[in-house]
Amino acid sequence: MNVTVPAGLGMDDAGLLRLARDFGTPSYVFDARVLADRVAYLREMLPEGVGLCFAMKANTFVLPELVSLVDRIEACSPGELRICERMQVPAGAVVVSGVYKDAQTVDAALRWPEMPAAVTVESRAQMDLVLDRARAHGARVPLLLRLTSGNQFGVDAGELKQLARRALDDPHADLRGVQFFSGTQKTSLKRIGRELSRVDRLLSEMADELGWEAPEFEYGPGLPVAYFAGDEFDETAFLAELAGLLEGMAWRGHVTLEVGRSMVASCGTYLTRVEDAKENAGARYAIVDGGMHHLAYYGQSMAMRQPPCRLLSQAGAPADEAPAAGSDLASEAWNICGSLCTANDLLAKQMPLAGLRAGDVLAFGAAGAYCATEGISLFLSRDLPRVLVVDRSGEARLMRDALPTDPLNSPTP
Repeated sequence: MNVTVPAGLGMDDAGLLRLARDFGTPSYVFDARVLADRVAYLREMLPEGVGLCFAMKANTFVLPELVSLVDRIEACSPGELRICERMQVPAGAVVVSGVYKDAQTVDAALRWPEMPAAVTVESRAQMDLVLDRARAHGARVPLLLRLTSGNQFGVDAGELKQLARRALDDPHADLRGVQFFSGTQKTSLKRIGRELSRVDRLLSEMADELGWEAPEFEYGPGLPVAYFAGDEFDETAFLAELAGLLEGMAWRGHVTLEVGRSMVASCGTYLTRVEDAKENAGARYAIVDGGMHHLAYYGQSMAMRQPPCRLLSQAGAPADEAPAAGSDLASEAWNICGSLCTANDLLAKQMPLAGLRAGDVLAFGAAGAYCATEGISLFLSRDLPRVLVVDRSGEARLMRDALPTDPLNSPTP
């Protein structure tokens, strides 16, 4: 089913209500127009020539819209690589990443019509594997060596230099550079500055000790997203300072920023319908047809914060029946609870939603990153939500219908 959302409506309340009516709830709505504007904004704020790599684990459903907007796509699993193949992502744009790679995964990447943009190496054993498969295919594979940030990912600086020496001596290795990523939601520019200085020193040491200048550096800055009330910050100033830190590096190769959450969060809205509204011990509870298994704001702390949530409809009531400002009804506070059998399924606590009643539709904003791909979606064997993408012409397309999960949770007879 395709539905055109009039350009004048965009993804305002009227447009979202129309999608809820035509497609049903719960549903994710991803707006490609917002996405394109977001990528353009990031490019405008970053130094000229800095590339963008989309970490597709944040949202696989917008991949067709993003392929032409970014320079690279990071795939971290065999499943993500298969999605790239189905979506006909050019092999030369894919970074094959992930802390665990098996021979089948590497073989699949090396059988593509062209080499991937890079294959990351996170250990000595992983280097053995990648080079063994490259020899088997008679290929020369581009490599990025991942520097650890002090956890299970990547290797430390000393080991990285040893791996670099080995790659430089192997005819099946095309050593491209270093990859570094330390986490998400980083609001400290001082921390980012320290990370860039650390990599800058390492690249300088490698040039001195190995006689090799790294052509590339792929960096995951972990750009923050303001999900909750009180989290707002001056993003333009933040990105301007980040640009200055990148330009201040002594190393002068090509930088690619790996971005996921910050690129796609703003393009998504999650629609869920109020199925029941009641009062227990003086507290109001709205039970919706979705829940915490569909929403994954960073930290899973939604019940402790005020998420971006608004009421779209009054169950078909005329506008003149809306609660008057300042009335008791207008100041009602509601606990928004999902459909799971756990007290933890609390999407919003004491949310002021004037006149909420059964049948109303709620819209949760900033749902473009991780909500559709991360979470406890198999719990209670409830259906997965529909996924809609509104393309740049304003046409809404059903990318995935509601999907039963009970077959996945059923034992073999």
